[in-house]
Amino acid sequence: MRGRIAPGIVAMLAVLTLAACASSAGASDSAEPGYVAGDGSIVLVAEADRQAAPDLAGTTLDGDGFRLADHLGEVVVLNVWASWCAPCRAEAPELAALSRELEPAGVQFVGLDTRDSDVSARAFVDRFGIDYPNVIDRDGQLQLLFSDTLPPQAIPSTLVVDREGRVAGRILGKASESSLRGLLEPLIAEGGEKP
Repeated sequence: MRGRIAPGIVAMLAVLTLAACASSAGASDSAEPGYVAGDGSIVLVAEADRQAAPDLAGTTLDGDGFRLADHLGEVVVLNVWASWCAPCRAEAPELAALSRELEPAGVQFVGLDTRDSDVSARAFVDRFGIDYPNVIDRDGQLQLLFSDTLPPQAIPSTLVVDREGRVAGRILGKASESSLRGLLEPLIAEGGEKP
């Protein structure tokens, strides 16, 4: 009898250990209620099917005004992030580096800081050397403006707007340098520039 019980107990302990690891890994990614992790999906909308981006306007962490419409003629990368989000921290250094590299090709990065305090958000921006504008979206209302196009349904999410002001692509979840570069290269090429 003892020989049959021991393997069962070992198997049950293994299952409980794996469940505990999975739940603690998920918890580290989500310090906020209502957090939704992205699935890593990437969408590039065909040029003929793109819809106009909404008239997004807000105030940056530096107190400046920002209006998406002022960036017609540029490819705009709009990254939704929060300082408490682990995948956001993971992608931040690559986004900061890529923004500096692609600026001469007419690519403007913009952060959309959501459900965050200004103090935490500023510390995040300083820590990762982010020098592009970051618009405050404390209650998520600016994200909702994209509900008719490609809504940012997770934190982080990255939307890309083409030079004509149309929503052209989205990454749900952490954006890697290679995935974002793959999304941007065709849009940059539409304007005749090479990254």
